[in-house]
Amino acid sequence: MTTLTDRSAPAAPAPVSRRRARDGRALASRILGYAVLIFFGLVFLYPFVIQIGNSLKTEPDAAANPLSPIPDPLVLDGFERIFAGTSFPLWLGNSLLVTVLVTLGRVFFDSLAGYALARLRFHGRRWLFAAVVAVMAVPPVVLLIPKFLVLNQLGIYNSYPGLVVPLLADAAGIFIMKQFFESVPVSVEEAARIDGAGVFRTFWSVVLPMAKPALITLTILSFQGSWNEFPHSLVSVQDPDLFTLPRGLADLVSGSLGKGTQYPLKLGAALLATIPVAVIFVIFQRYFVRDAAEGAEKG
Repeated sequence: MTTLTDRSAPAAPAPVSRRRARDGRALASRILGYAVLIFFGLVFLYPFVIQIGNSLKTEPDAAANPLSPIPDPLVLDGFERIFAGTSFPLWLGNSLLVTVLVTLGRVFFDSLAGYALARLRFHGRRWLFAAVVAVMAVPPVVLLIPKFLVLNQLGIYNSYPGLVVPLLADAAGIFIMKQFFESVPVSVEEAARIDGAGVFRTFWSVVLPMAKPALITLTILSFQGSWNEFPHSLVSVQDPDLFTLPRGLADLVSGSLGKGTQYPLKLGAALLATIPVAVIFVIFQRYFVRDAAEGAEKG
């Protein structure tokens, strides 16, 4: 027995070596994965770095070295011209007003419509939901002329209601809210009805607070979509005093300020227009991740 044990002893290091080899391959695979992610992350961020760098350059430096991220010298002339030589403050105010109203309207009306399609039983409910899904498949550019005709007939063309009212509800938001409400247990609503709550009270006080992750997702999408909305403003207003940021930036890019590239001014304006969306996304993303994790733990 001793002899057999002594002869088999040298075979023990083999599993250890194989385990080390597997660990080495796993480490190499992980390093390679991180390297690929970092590479594509830098590729994705480089245009934003170029945008920031050119917005801090002089006009000759930006025209001579547009792909260099380092300003030489670093100046703020582009930002000074944005506020002194353009209607940027007016565009910013219009965008804030329209975006806040549209975001609030979408969160409210999309939630109502989603709850009705998910819980209420009425004739034609399935056909109505099919129509909502079909609208999501229609390219927005196809609806530009019908939008203009409807706004003109309603008498709200070239006005703030023309900018806001057509965007107060969207098919994607209704779809998101309907799918979430269908995941809420029916027993919760039945308990509320036993306590005497009506349909709207059940929706508002019981079901809607449970839909916080979906509401945050809808808020992010609505804010981003309405803030960056350009085609709708193109067909709904013509008065320069009603221009939103996308419409005003398009006016700058088209050369309304005269000759020259004017990269610092244009890219500085685009940078300022990006900041509110980034701030909203960062703030609400934190709550979205936290609520999603809490929902997963409860489930």
